[in-house]
Amino acid sequence: MTPRPLIPQHLTPGAFAPYGEVLDVPEQPGRLYYERTLASHRAHAWPSLSLSCKDPHPGGPLRVRQMERHAFSSQSFVPLGPVRWLVLVAPHAAAGGPDMTRAAAFIAAPGQGVTYGADVWHHPLTVLDAPGRFAVMMWRDGTEGDEEFVDVTPFDLMFD
Repeated sequence: MTPRPLIPQHLTPGAFAPYGEVLDVPEQPGRLYYERTLASHRAHAWPSLSLSCKDPHPGGPLRVRQMERHAFSSQSFVPLGPVRWLVLVAPHAAAGGPDMTRAAAFIAAPGQGVTYGADVWHHPLTVLDAPGRFAVMMWRDGTEGDEEFVDVTPFDLMFD
């Protein structure tokens, strides 16, 4: 089934709460802790930190074709510079996989990161205006359970 038209909203902690946690850099000197959604559901998995660089989406609508999840691990994306990026999430469908008819889309402002909760369906990393560099954190054990990618009925997502 094709999803209803999605209009990406500004990423806010309240709107994103069903899917994980928004990571905002403190406005004042000090430290903020983001631990609520960090999770590993496999005692034998190890923490994994990777660095990623993505070219920006070339403009126009984004053709959404695939979603992913990490059933046993949260996954955090922390931008290493100011970049806007797309956060597209979906709950589970009754028949399995993501329910794209109930998907939600957000635009992360420069400096905002997210932690997707364990087992949350999300779109692969898509940056919007300029190349983006990210620190990516999750737990892995080297098996197929580390990540799952599924094709979805393609649709176009419009954004500014």
